[in-house]
Amino acid sequence: MVEPILQCSAGLDVHKMSVVATVQCQGPNGELTEQTRSFTTFKRGRQELCRWLKDNAVELAVMESTGSYWKSIYASLEGRVRAAVVNAYHVRRVPGRKTDVTDSQWLASLARYGLLRASFIPPRDLRELRLISRQRTKLQGILAGEKNRLHKVLDDAGIRLGGVVSDINGISAQAIIDGLIQGQSLEQLAGYVQGRLRRKLPEVVESVDEPLGARHRFVLEQLRRHIRYLEQELGAMDEYLFAAMNPYQSQWELLQTLPGVDRIAAAHLIVELGVDMERFGAADALASWAGMCPGNNESAGKRHSGKTRKGNRALRRLLCEIANAARKTSSQFKGYYHALVIRRGHKRTIVALGHKLLRVIYAMLKHGVAYCDPQVDYDALQVHRNAPRWIRALKRYGYWPRPATRTATS
Repeated sequence: MVEPILQCSAGLDVHKMSVVATVQCQGPNGELTEQTRSFTTFKRGRQELCRWLKDNAVELAVMESTGSYWKSIYASLEGRVRAAVVNAYHVRRVPGRKTDVTDSQWLASLARYGLLRASFIPPRDLRELRLISRQRTKLQGILAGEKNRLHKVLDDAGIRLGGVVSDINGISAQAIIDGLIQGQSLEQLAGYVQGRLRRKLPEVVESVDEPLGARHRFVLEQLRRHIRYLEQELGAMDEYLFAAMNPYQSQWELLQTLPGVDRIAAAHLIVELGVDMERFGAADALASWAGMCPGNNESAGKRHSGKTRKGNRALRRLLCEIANAARKTSSQFKGYYHALVIRRGHKRTIVALGHKLLRVIYAMLKHGVAYCDPQVDYDALQVHRNAPRWIRALKRYGYWPRPATRTATS
């Protein structure tokens, strides 16, 4: 018979407007008492919940990590009652009845027997900074959409500037678009062409030699105004994030030594991961939590689909962006990408490279050391690993040893 490891535990079934709480306590004689109450999610209701749990000497209160409703409940319990957020998938793996009351009773029972594993919850400061970082990501996506829309409106008007310049969001291209909106002449637009783009000056002038209608001009003007506003908002958020990195200055600067990581990416990493790697225990556990490693699916000695789990989607997206930048640098990550992309394709290789980067980040934060590239030659490692198989194939088809070439006689 399984013995409980806690004398008193609580299960919280959290909803938008209410919390159903069940407290299970085991007395000195082994008898089990159970109480169930419902509280509102307003400030007064959350305070009443905290007092009720403390009055019952609850050792652990658990709740599922569904939606975002648990966040205010967890914040109210933090520092007053030991609380844990658990994966709803783990709870559903154990069968139980499905009502609000029985959900809270089931959570309390699982917690009392130690059958639930608490999820990683960052400190309050980083939890609040996640609001800033994820809002910035949302605005960045909106900005990219508005830029693409501007490009489409130009094409609709017959202006093919995007087919001539390499970056329609560059300084010269944006100045030309502003001139088009203001109705400037071709000579004036040609004056905005700077740098290497001047070599394409005739093509640039020809691509914008199209009358711009009043309605196209109106839409373009609205888009340009919105793009400038979004860029200002992103700049303000960047300044706020950089100022918030003061308590984590050493770790922030440390992460910027990693190829592909700039100031904003390093700030996002700290917001999503924190700086205490002991919370994860090992790099393998961190990779699994982030959803950056193959999943485990084995039965009867056979391995089935190893699809990656969902994990932390914001961190996964960030690591893939960093991997795309790191593969273009003169580091081991460039060789790793080129050695793997032939067999696995671009997308899977980016995930694998993100997994490798995450393990490096774990080591850097845990030991407090800057990144030092080992200059690993992955091409040489690939040749060393596959050369015997290649030679056997060459011999099998008569290409090894290489046949002597015939010399032409005059």
